[in-house]
Amino acid sequence: MASKTTTELKGMSVEQLQNQAAELESGISKMKFDHAVRGLQNPMEIRRTRKEIARLYTELRDRELSQASDVELAKRSKLRLRRRSK
Repeated sequence: MASKTTTELKGMSVEQLQNQAAELESGISKMKFDHAVRGLQNPMEIRRTRKEIARLYTELRDRELSQASDVELAKRSKLRLRRRSK
């Protein structure tokens, strides 16, 4: 499984990103089970898969924020400032 670059992720649709993330999440649970039972030949594959899932969700979140209205973004900024002050 090769890691997707940022440009490849930007070329994918939202549905493709969500499907890929769901597929990788089911694959990682299978990898974890296999690793616990008999061990994997390359356990670093679990780490690579987790990072790939994070890349997919980051791209989805970036797209979500780019489509957000100014009011929603302002509200989000206020929430973030409140969290920082605690």
